[in-house]
Amino acid sequence: MKGDECLGGSLAFVILENLKEHEDIEQSRLEALRKEIESDGLLKKAITVDERTWVVLDGHLRLHALMLLGCSRIPVHFLDYSSPKIHVKAWRPGEIVTKEDVIRAGLSGQKMPPRTSRHLVEGPWGLKHISFIEKDVYLSLRELL
Repeated sequence: MKGDECLGGSLAFVILENLKEHEDIEQSRLEALRKEIESDGLLKKAITVDERTWVVLDGHLRLHALMLLGCSRIPVHFLDYSSPKIHVKAWRPGEIVTKEDVIRAGLSGQKMPPRTSRHLVEGPWGLKHISFIEKDVYLSLRELL
């Protein structure tokens, strides 16, 4: 069982500009990912987004890399962020971040610093990073232009 069967969710293509980001990104990490996607000619995984608000939960770097490569759309794995099986924790010790903080930042445009939130999913496999359930897509850049 890959993981998303327990959480539901759907996969769709959306226009990049319609998504709401809750975190800034690290430019050094962005450039490395952009080069990787450009070299491979592929986007390997969809990003994860709250189905109600369209706030990006995971995949900010993939989103920005596609923007830099001139793409106009991106595959999105929509999930119900209100699910008790989705958890958010802070990356940095001593900090606290809540789902409400994530949504507020995404809807207000006042982004959190890079790598503030770490989203986890709960299932029969235990508690894993949300990337565990992100959909594999392997789409060529041409398909995303």
